[in-house]
Amino acid sequence: MPSSPSRPSRRTLFAGVGTAGALAVAVSVLPSVKALPEASVSLPRPKPEKGGGYALSEHVKHYYQTARV
Repeated sequence: MPSSPSRPSRRTLFAGVGTAGALAVAVSVLPSVKALPEASVSLPRPKPEKGGGYALSEHVKHYYQTARV
């Protein structure tokens, strides 16, 4: 059987181009990603002894502001 040079299929070509594009986007975005400041991380509060545990946190306040009709 004579060996013929194999040509890449269109599917392989487009998969390679898509992968290269995704890598280019990832490399260009990574340097601009900044770490979160350590002060924003808060320690969990201890559980209340008599049940309950609802606290009006910043997250809850933000939810109530965005949920207003």
